[in-house]
Amino acid sequence: MNKVYDTEILSVGTELLLGHVTNTDARDISEMLSKIGVNVRYHTVVGDNPRRLAACVEIAKSRADVIITTGGLGPTCDDLTKQVLSESFGLRLVENEAEHRGLYDYIHPERAYTPNNFSQAMLPEGCTVFHNEWGTAPGCAFEKDGKVVVMMPGPPNECVPMFRKYAIPYLKKLSEEQIVSHSVRIFGIGESGVDDMFADEMNAMTNPSMAPYAKECDCLLQVTAKARSEAEAEAMMAPIIAHVKERLGEYVYGMDVECIEEAVLPLLKERGMTFAAAESCTGGDVARRFTEIPGASAAFAGGCVTYTNEVKARLLGIDPALIEEKGAVSFEVAKEMAERVRALTGADIGVGVTGLAGPDGDGVHEVGTVFVSMAVEGETFVRELHLGTKRTRSFIRRMAGNHIFDMMRRRLTGLPV
Repeated sequence: MNKVYDTEILSVGTELLLGHVTNTDARDISEMLSKIGVNVRYHTVVGDNPRRLAACVEIAKSRADVIITTGGLGPTCDDLTKQVLSESFGLRLVENEAEHRGLYDYIHPERAYTPNNFSQAMLPEGCTVFHNEWGTAPGCAFEKDGKVVVMMPGPPNECVPMFRKYAIPYLKKLSEEQIVSHSVRIFGIGESGVDDMFADEMNAMTNPSMAPYAKECDCLLQVTAKARSEAEAEAMMAPIIAHVKERLGEYVYGMDVECIEEAVLPLLKERGMTFAAAESCTGGDVARRFTEIPGASAAFAGGCVTYTNEVKARLLGIDPALIEEKGAVSFEVAKEMAERVRALTGADIGVGVTGLAGPDGDGVHEVGTVFVSMAVEGETFVRELHLGTKRTRSFIRRMAGNHIFDMMRRRLTGLPV
């Protein structure tokens, strides 16, 4: 892989075409490949039909160097990916004894099984086997006719960890060079703003390279280098990353993290601090997002969803007269929510969020109006957000949460809130 390899992801499954299942495999694999500098040029989805699948394989062979398939490796009659790919490349399917024994141990005696389960142990001759620790269908990879083929099972809870553990190292080993990548995560400025800031530099770069990517409610700038060793690639990227962080300044919330809450957790843990959340329009999403991170219990005291005015008064103790006078969607109520949840839980930081996620307004504020707040000892901060009348509920809720975590990040790192 010393040259630039073009990659096609071929997702197999009629359920994908019918819309019954979202094709997250292609998204997740593309993201993982981008981090090692592999270029994904095409996404193709095809149903469980051998003729159409074979045609898609021939098209992929004509335009891609690496073909990655997801789905169609199971035991049922419509799982035909291995058969079609093997036939296309002139390979026999042979039984892998280790996988056959593994399937028997996995299936027996806990559950009933039928002989067709063992078809999953039939793999292309000479392939590299990727053992499935998360399910039954093994994946595999082989090289033939100048192409690299990687086959993965379809269920995301199997495909993603398998690809990370086996396929990524396999693809890396095909090259005499090391491809290393880091993502600078950004909140407060969009992808277009980042692109405008660095466009001239990015256009002039070849190795290392930089590219901005939009994520839901934030963005990242990915820096990638190719070199004879990982250490050499890191040395090539170091001044670029330092330059990027200096120019972006307070907009950078982390390096190689997946989300802003993931960057906040170590900041809280380092200081031995906790936070608590009082949520209205986000419906508990701030708490959910944070507690999905392993180790969150060390920094999250608790929270409450106070969706109605009555519950805001009853649980948090906010004066009903204040809610009546100012409205639930207001600077004053947001301030009270943060202060009172902090006092009720004994947390070091209290956060609050109240607003209109749509589709209906309240007769005073437009949809997308949200107040987010943060109370610390002796001080409370409130942001008034106008996130757009045409935005989806999920966008407004997530963006509000991002602002909550951004306020904590700024406070914990000494930046202006």
